[in-house]
Amino acid sequence: MATAKNNYTILVVDDDKDIVQTVKGNLELDGYQVLTAFDGRTGLHIAKTSRPDLIILDLNLPDIDGIKACQIIRREFDFPIIMLTARDGISDKVLGLECGADDYIVKPFNFLELSARIKSIFKRVERSLVNDQYDLKALSVNFKSRTVSVQGKSVKLTKTEFELLELFVSYPDEALSREFIQEQIWRDSQLYQTSRAVDVHVQRLRKKIEPELENPEYIITVAGIGYKFQTQK
Repeated sequence: MATAKNNYTILVVDDDKDIVQTVKGNLELDGYQVLTAFDGRTGLHIAKTSRPDLIILDLNLPDIDGIKACQIIRREFDFPIIMLTARDGISDKVLGLECGADDYIVKPFNFLELSARIKSIFKRVERSLVNDQYDLKALSVNFKSRTVSVQGKSVKLTKTEFELLELFVSYPDEALSREFIQEQIWRDSQLYQTSRAVDVHVQRLRKKIEPELENPEYIITVAGIGYKFQTQK
């Protein structure tokens, strides 16, 4: 079902026409405007002339390597970029992210996963454009200065704890699975793939922001799924 409120334009650059058409069709069903290109030079031209809101960029293009194309785009623009590739090695992922990509997804992929990544990026963009300050009850978060206070008292969070809180605030009143949280916070780390890192870090975050640890007011456990940032009861 199309979402009429969606005004974002996405550019898909991939030499596989079947993938382009499939992704284009699904993105249009999600309510996005979609531009397409089958090689790097055309993709760069469209990026420069049409200024899309996000680019899905294949790593293996017939003319310009996706890494090079990403670097060229990054010199002039700050569009979010999702690298799309058949390579799944850690070194390739790191290279893709270091060249300026915001995310990385490996073929073959489920469109629902790609859709979730896109929505996550746009939610963060929307929040940063609307307000650097977030206040809920006794909790106050400033995303620009990366500071947090509870009942007017400064609370010191680790980088991971702040990123967790930032993620929760980006999805108010939505149940987030442990797998989704894990993917967003530790995208390319194999260290946490089989551990209970999400539960451990959520518990640490709760200790710092919750008025009552045994009766959480903000970060609620959703049985069988994960957690939800509750803004209203």
